[in-house]
Amino acid sequence: MSYKELKRQVFEANMELQRRNLVIYTFGNVSQVDREKGVVAIKPSGVSYESMKPEDIVIVDLENKIVEGTMRPSSDTKTHTHLYRKFESIGGVTHTHSTYATAWAQAKQSIPCLGTTHADYVHGDITCTRELTDEQINGDYEEETGVQIADAYTDRDPMAAPMVIVAGHAPFTWGKDAAQSVYHAALLEEIARMAYLTRTLVPGAAPLNQAILDKHYLRKHGKNAYYGQS
Repeated sequence: MSYKELKRQVFEANMELQRRNLVIYTFGNVSQVDREKGVVAIKPSGVSYESMKPEDIVIVDLENKIVEGTMRPSSDTKTHTHLYRKFESIGGVTHTHSTYATAWAQAKQSIPCLGTTHADYVHGDITCTRELTDEQINGDYEEETGVQIADAYTDRDPMAAPMVIVAGHAPFTWGKDAAQSVYHAALLEEIARMAYLTRTLVPGAAPLNQAILDKHYLRKHGKNAYYGQS
């Protein structure tokens, strides 16, 4: 893929965040990796969605050095590149501060699987990470945020749960490319809203039965999946 096309795809994915009301002002960022070239295209830091153009997207290598672009890349770039290095199956990453997902992050609580809508997309809870230590915060903060996320997936397939909430911070999602990572960001916000409303109505609402959770997830994502068209 050419750098021009990579930038275009990442620009469109970033603009979809705004269309889906997942960001305001300069909040959030989306990236996509080209593993063959060893580069990542990502939103420039602090640039509003209203003024951003495809050519503003910055290309960096997987060690965060600028390869092409005149602007500084997102301040979250090191988190994105850490995830690309650790999760070889992913191709795009999205970070937002969407309201309901961020509320769960600020409460430092994982989102339990309370119903089949959640189970259709995530095999189990949506994990809230551990909190960063003071040493990590005062060190290479954005890199350590990537470490914090990766640590939550030591025994979990990142594509079986392509969304996480970072304790005290906000959500990150990923997918096969930038567009799918944004799709997962939109799903996460809706799942987070449903879970909040459920726990508001019934504070002790129990997680979904494991059998129905497995059924809904595997009929879409399992090796014998039958949802949709072949």
